[in-house]
Amino acid sequence: MDLSIGYSPCPNDCFIFDALVHNKIDTGGIKFIPELHDVETLNKKALEAELDITKLSFHAFGYVTKDYILVRSGSALGFNCGPLLVSKKIITDAGQIKKVAIPGKLTTANFLLSLAFPQLKDKREYVFSEIENAVLNEEVDAGLIIHESRFTYQQKGLNKVMDLGEYWDSLIHAPIPLGGIVMKRNFDREIILKVNSLIRKSVEFAFQNPEGTMSYVREHAQEMSEEVMQKHIALYVNDFSVDLGETGRDAVNLLFKEAAKTNLFPQVREPLMLQL
Repeated sequence: MDLSIGYSPCPNDCFIFDALVHNKIDTGGIKFIPELHDVETLNKKALEAELDITKLSFHAFGYVTKDYILVRSGSALGFNCGPLLVSKKIITDAGQIKKVAIPGKLTTANFLLSLAFPQLKDKREYVFSEIENAVLNEEVDAGLIIHESRFTYQQKGLNKVMDLGEYWDSLIHAPIPLGGIVMKRNFDREIILKVNSLIRKSVEFAFQNPEGTMSYVREHAQEMSEEVMQKHIALYVNDFSVDLGETGRDAVNLLFKEAAKTNLFPQVREPLMLQL
């Protein structure tokens, strides 16, 4: 059986899926055909139900629950690992922000920004890797950065306006559900369970064989320093990536409850996630 799988070229995703797509684990006759795209492209592909399995933002998941179910392994959750709002000038009042760069309307980053600053309406979409330059070039007053940019923005002379991970923690005191792995609901339950198990094995293989997995990470992160790659993986790949567990499942449900309060998601289909 061939299954298409989408994920980003970021270090955390390449670390997680290397063993799965390169036959470093026994996949039991399933061939995974990878498609690597930035997160917002993956979100948009999910809206069209293009891929059998895909990484997406939990914000985007709210719009595709009729087609996809969340599996328990491969997700990116954590404490204080959320997006940062940064600026070129020091900003002491949110009223100074008129235009803000975001990595996509469907990203969880934009969802958190909407919670923290509902008054910000003039949002400009950029590929996440272009946001720092958009702020430096004063195309916008502030930018919402994700992924490895949180490790490099200070070196480029940018200032932190707010850590939205800290904001979420103060609001909910739960890990932030940033991105998850979903699979089409129309597959047999046995196949979904098998895929979930294989993703878990791929994550576990990466933890047990980090250096062997890093070659795939480096292949897609050639402009990134080794230190930043390692920090990126350490921040976004953790126990929740192995299995959401009760804490992770509760965090996802909390995010959806917050979204319902603010009407940021349409009506969702239950169950949201795979039940073992």
